[in-house]
Amino acid sequence: MKLNNAITDVPGIEVGQVQDDEALTGCTVVLCRKGAVAGVDVRGGAPGTRETDLLNPVNLVEKVHAVVLAGGSAYGLDAASGVMRYLEERNIGFNTGVAKVPIVPAAILFDLNVGKSDVRPDAEMGYRAASAASKEVPEEGNIGAGTGASVGKIYGLKSAMKAGLGTASMEANGVVVGAIVAVNAWGDVVDPKSGEIVVGARSTKLGPLKLGQDGYFADTLKIMKTMTGQMAFKAAAKSNTVIGVIATNAKLTQAEATKVAQMAQDGLARTIRPAHTMLDGDTIFALATGEKKADVSMVGAFAAEVIAEAILRAARTAASVGGLSGVGDE
Repeated sequence: MKLNNAITDVPGIEVGQVQDDEALTGCTVVLCRKGAVAGVDVRGGAPGTRETDLLNPVNLVEKVHAVVLAGGSAYGLDAASGVMRYLEERNIGFNTGVAKVPIVPAAILFDLNVGKSDVRPDAEMGYRAASAASKEVPEEGNIGAGTGASVGKIYGLKSAMKAGLGTASMEANGVVVGAIVAVNAWGDVVDPKSGEIVVGARSTKLGPLKLGQDGYFADTLKIMKTMTGQMAFKAAAKSNTVIGVIATNAKLTQAEATKVAQMAQDGLARTIRPAHTMLDGDTIFALATGEKKADVSMVGAFAAEVIAEAILRAARTAASVGGLSGVGDE
């Protein structure tokens, strides 16, 4: 099976994205028109979510019809209403007997401090993103929910860098696992193979230093060991979060989809340093379209791999914008 290294490699999964390039915010919609068994795992201490309680395996509804990732902080949750309207118009949803109600969980990230704080993803933007959904390879970088994303904020935005949205996929014996992630972490993005920081907090004493030179990055974990770092952590803005979706064509129960979402967080922990802090709202959804029999542990292991790769791609494809330096300019 030939893959495009994107979440849309999973049959039945479509992605639509819309953003405001002036306000530097946007939303990303992952559609599964036929429904997909869903789970979720929330690890960060400051999440902003919608319909996550519904995904608890003890509850009634098993399948969702879309997942929304958006900027705009809690305001951005409104984008899911537009996606619901789009699906309702196409008679897609959970059949209640009197109406079909589209099930659309959502998670947001805080980007109000980049671009315009009074412009956020809303129902109209969500509707347009759903309308644009397709099987095409999603754009990466400063796009959709990643438009206003940033990382490395121990010293605030003055030393932060640009990150964005990334996607990746892999296949084993016909089982496809894909990921799409918007990276807005408080910490640094690290390549787990080399241990090197890809994007993160820049040194406050840059001088003539350039990207790639020793000392360019402050290294958030090292700074946190100092008294200055501990003070910076206490004063740090609660304006962070990594949000993403895992999708697979595996046949999973809702409990198993939840386990995949949990295991996928390992990929986040490998690439974000530190991860899951009280200043982040890290949330990962998992969708299973149910075409292939597969061991849940295998799917979860691959989910961690593609989440890690998607995060790295989100960091490497994001270009400089809004006063934030990015490494995707070339």
